[in-house]
Amino acid sequence: MLLRDAFCTATRSLMQRKMRSVLTMLGIVIGIASVITIMSLGNSAQDYILGQVQSFGTDIISINPGAPTSGPPAAVQGIIITTLNARDVASLKQEPSIVSVAARVSGQATASYGTVERSIIWHAFSPVGFHMFNMELSQGAPFTDADAGAYRKVIILGSQVAKDLFGSVNPVGKQVRLDDATFRVVGVFAPKGAGVFSFDNYIVMPLSVGQKQMLGIDYYHELSVQFDSRYDSTFVKNRIASILRQNHHIRSADKEDFMITSMEEALNIVTSITSALTWFLAAIATISLIVGGIGIMNIMLVSVTERTREIGLRKAVGATEWDILQQFLIESIFLTLVGGLIGIIFGGTLVGLAYVLVTRFAAVDWVFTFPPAAVALALIVSTASGLIFGLYPARQASRKNPIDALRYE
Repeated sequence: MLLRDAFCTATRSLMQRKMRSVLTMLGIVIGIASVITIMSLGNSAQDYILGQVQSFGTDIISINPGAPTSGPPAAVQGIIITTLNARDVASLKQEPSIVSVAARVSGQATASYGTVERSIIWHAFSPVGFHMFNMELSQGAPFTDADAGAYRKVIILGSQVAKDLFGSVNPVGKQVRLDDATFRVVGVFAPKGAGVFSFDNYIVMPLSVGQKQMLGIDYYHELSVQFDSRYDSTFVKNRIASILRQNHHIRSADKEDFMITSMEEALNIVTSITSALTWFLAAIATISLIVGGIGIMNIMLVSVTERTREIGLRKAVGATEWDILQQFLIESIFLTLVGGLIGIIFGGTLVGLAYVLVTRFAAVDWVFTFPPAAVALALIVSTASGLIFGLYPARQASRKNPIDALRYE
């Protein structure tokens, strides 16, 4: 039998059992759609997070107090360590490979304007941080070194904080209370949405005010270093470590009381984590493909039983075992391939719907990606499922004795 004739016969057989064919394909459709959706959303999330990290530039190095660990910095765990100080900042500024140094302290307070109040997190750092972190303002202007030197109580509001406290009123020039202290608003940050490094829900003030007047401390919670791009980040990290060990009187590297992390390392970590998570979830979704394949095998076995007399008749008029095997294999592969194509379309629709929901309601600058690898994986797996799970029923059909098959009731 020609392949074209076998295909036509298989297609005609499937069309005669439309509802069964649709239900048989359903498991494949759901499995493929799940793989497509998970991989697409995973890649989109990875691109979004990497974009957020890269927006700060790969020439930034962060220094946190506390001994190096495989976990989060000590400050994130609520442990207070006072090892980073003004001497460290001054020493780092003398290093030729370093362009600028920004110290930071943070705290919590209740912000109030009139009868409106909300709990906020505030950050205080030197003015160089505006340029270092690409912080854009939609209203007003950033505070200056003169403001920090004079201990002026000025603040810049995140866009969401400004909206919560002032509504549609221009907050620049207004007075806001943070706990018992009164601050003058000099600017509002441009909205960035729910990003990893968004300042929408924060307040920023001069480092001197936050450190001395709000917290009453003489140390820093974090140092950020921007280095000259002509230097390798590893070289700069080694120079920073050498300077800090000298300042802190540390002789051995395993006694360090600080952690140094570059944006390049952060990018690598984020990429490896998101990629591993995406493929892990895709592997879980692939289980549904196996379930769908088993469903196809069961349905094909039922079909073989129902069509026993047909198989016997075809063999009686000259059909070979290969002809019978070929027909049932084509039916199985056709079911999974069509199911795979429908699953790809369905998965793409789900991803598009997720994109609309995220960008419209979560105000996130989401990047829509539809990875070719997911499509290729879907088609390969669906076709392989049809071949593998259809082989046993096809062999069962091809081996039937024509005399016994014709007698079958």
